[in-house]
Amino acid sequence: MIIRKAILADVESIHDLVNYYADKSMMLSRSRSMLYENIRDFVIIEAEGEVIGAGALHVLWQDLAELRSLAVKDSLTGKGIGRQLVDYMLKEAKALGVQKVFTLTYQPGFFEKQGFCIIDKESMPRKVWTDCINCPKFPNCNEICMEINIV
Repeated sequence: MIIRKAILADVESIHDLVNYYADKSMMLSRSRSMLYENIRDFVIIEAEGEVIGAGALHVLWQDLAELRSLAVKDSLTGKGIGRQLVDYMLKEAKALGVQKVFTLTYQPGFFEKQGFCIIDKESMPRKVWTDCINCPKFPNCNEICMEINIV
């Protein structure tokens, strides 16, 4: 397995992975245009040339980033692929000087195992909610906000 920054050729695979779970209401969908516009945020894991996991680290402010769109091929969940992606992105955040990483998730158990803690969504700065306005679940979002300090 290889973990690396995503490239444009990975967009279709990332789109398929993320939207597989979005169709099951387990995460938010991502359009191709969003993926292309934010390709530099994404990290993928590939095995034998196939993208089997993806996630993004989106910097929001000098000390805050969001871990988003974390997805692993369904047949490979529970094999540590998601953990590898999270570890990679947290190291990247630390190298950038980010102090806190948060995520909005429907899968809090996974993120608790990675060291994230549940926090009150309303404690997050307004900048965090810019994507929420365009979400079909806004304003009745039931995602759980979690964060980890990486200083």
